[in-house]
Amino acid sequence: MVYRPSQALTVQNAAAVLDAGLRAIAEGQDHIDLSDLTAVDSAAVATMLAWQRAARAKGKSLAFSNLPANLQSLVELYDVAGLLQAKPHTSSQSGAAHSDLPHH
Repeated sequence: MVYRPSQALTVQNAAAVLDAGLRAIAEGQDHIDLSDLTAVDSAAVATMLAWQRAARAKGKSLAFSNLPANLQSLVELYDVAGLLQAKPHTSSQSGAAHSDLPHH
């Protein structure tokens, strides 16, 4: 089973989502699916980096998949895609599946 945070990953809930992800990593998760996120801000990027650090501290790799367009744009803005091993949301559409979703 893959850890999949739902709906929002913003400063308002980042601590709780971070903790849930850290528990999943501690239980052996090596992949986080972000396809259910609809609202993100810079706290989402910080949370992803913290998860990546936690996995690496355990000698494990961690991959992220299905980043919605709003999160992908933040990852690119902060130039951390290489650190995160992140793959954008895949869709039969032109890759803009979530481009109209809010981000701060």
